[in-house]
Amino acid sequence: MQSLIALYFFILAMIQLGLLAGLSHYYKSENTMKPSQYWLGSLAANISALLIFGVGLLFINNAENPAISFTIANTFFYIAAIYQWLFCRSLSHVITPRLDVITKLSILIFAVVFEFLRHFGNFEIRTSFMVFLATILFTSQIVELVKIRRKDHSPQLKYLQYATIVEMCFALVRLAILTSTTFTIQRVEQLPQALILFTIAQLVTNTIAYIAIGSYWAEKISIANARSSSENEMIKKLLVEREDLISHLSKANKTAMTGALSASIAHELNQPIAAIQLNTQFFQTKLSDQNLDVQSLRDIAKSIEHDNARIANIVATLRGIFKEERVSTQLVDLRTIIDGIVPIVFPQARDQGIQLQFDQQSQKRVALNTGEFQQVLLNLINNAIDSLAESSISDKTILIKTKDLDHFVEMTISDNGHGVAAELVPSLFELMKTNKKSGMGLGLWLTKHVVERHQGKITYQTSDWGGAEFVIRIPLELV
Repeated sequence: MQSLIALYFFILAMIQLGLLAGLSHYYKSENTMKPSQYWLGSLAANISALLIFGVGLLFINNAENPAISFTIANTFFYIAAIYQWLFCRSLSHVITPRLDVITKLSILIFAVVFEFLRHFGNFEIRTSFMVFLATILFTSQIVELVKIRRKDHSPQLKYLQYATIVEMCFALVRLAILTSTTFTIQRVEQLPQALILFTIAQLVTNTIAYIAIGSYWAEKISIANARSSSENEMIKKLLVEREDLISHLSKANKTAMTGALSASIAHELNQPIAAIQLNTQFFQTKLSDQNLDVQSLRDIAKSIEHDNARIANIVATLRGIFKEERVSTQLVDLRTIIDGIVPIVFPQARDQGIQLQFDQQSQKRVALNTGEFQQVLLNLINNAIDSLAESSISDKTILIKTKDLDHFVEMTISDNGHGVAAELVPSLFELMKTNKKSGMGLGLWLTKHVVERHQGKITYQTSDWGGAEFVIRIPLELV
């Protein structure tokens, strides 16, 4: 009889071991999600308990005072039960370190208590103690499963809940059988057949519970894989959409760049073309005059030639600005740049009653593209002239100042006009933003573009006079 009962324990242990081995192999092949350490630990502990208990049954002589192996086996049964409860709780709660410590402490206490009962108790007391603890854990597990199933309607959780209820019922039946027994059980042969039957039935139901947990986790992995596959398809679609968007933006960028180039050319060419038109009209007037002044005609022709050269320079400069190539520079000092644009801006400033002042302290040479940087100064000075032209102040002044810093050369262009309204400052350098009152439009965006091509920085601030002041800093060494 002992051998037969032990065989039942070994068979159940092998079934559960096969379940553990199969699931472990399956989980290792899946990277989607890892199984809970609690239920795998519970299954491993239960297998150990079944094997140790089965071996103990082969050599037991006294059921009333068995060997220490029964304390070890029942401790593993307790570990299996409490870890299964922790698994169910972990589905809806975070297992805190405190709870983890409490459960491990309870395992130690259980081993001490059961060892005491092994020495000083009997079979009925030890079985009643085990059934009492099992009933508490089963009840708590059922409560946790009821909570979980409100959110997770997995059929495997339903099977686990039913298996737990049946397992608890079998445990209570075992207790009832022991209570109804009129004698003290001292040998294995005295065990009632019904008690053995319900004990094996409880262990079989326990195996079904582990199968339900394994199926639940496999179901979770399957859902995660399906979701991962769906997300991968979505990511692929998003990547395709991103490439399409980049392609469209690239085309739009080219279109915008072409438009900006056209607008910039129109903006920059307006003044020399107007000057050529005036000189041409003046030239025709002189030709119709009976007293021809040859020197005047030569001056007019020279002025037209100068404006034509300026137009050619503007076109070449703008074409270079809008290329994505590295800017072509040479070492020059800012005095040379400023001296090159004074003849261009001076007549217009003089006509508007504006005084140009210079404070050129910079002595260092900096790497610049002369043509591009002259366009920067022309834009800023022309903006200042346009702003002051609308001002009613009598002493109109534009100050161009340079100085050397540790790693930069700084240039400021300031005026004593009305400055820029506070609400316009944040968008001052944006493309196609215009302010007709101050005359600051696309030229400022172009100015910033050129300065940044030279790895410099341009900022706006209010001048000491209360007007506009633009500060340009260019590094002494380009990276």
